[in-house]
Amino acid sequence: MNTAKKKILFLCTGNACRSQMAEGFARADRGDVLEAFSAGVEKHGLDPRAVAVMAEAGVDIAGQASKRVDELPEGTFDYVVTLCGSAHDLCPFFPGPVKKVHVPFEDPPALAVGAASEEAALAPYRAVRDAIRAFVAGLPASLDAGD
Repeated sequence: MNTAKKKILFLCTGNACRSQMAEGFARADRGDVLEAFSAGVEKHGLDPRAVAVMAEAGVDIAGQASKRVDELPEGTFDYVVTLCGSAHDLCPFFPGPVKKVHVPFEDPPALAVGAASEEAALAPYRAVRDAIRAFVAGLPASLDAGD
């Protein structure tokens, strides 16, 4: 039985919110079986609202940094999970027997535009956070289903 941790990359447009949340949950909740990374096809900086709602859920991502794929350590991944359409469309080539999976989540910053208050702006962040946590809870088994 292979007991090595599976290496997983969560890829999003700017590595500011969704991919950061997924990395945080994977490290906190699935760190026994996953070695998690996140990156973007661009680098937009860590979203402070994402940090805030993750802290509410008991996961500190404040020390994580927004980075592009080319800034990741060398090596191969077992899984690359794209979390938004542009990351899926622009997903770079990854060498080796990597399994690419597209699992889209809505973009909290876009959903928060025009919110009447900071509390209202945080609501979509919390909803997406909770959906990402539920997705990550099933990893890696859900990615291997159907193989």
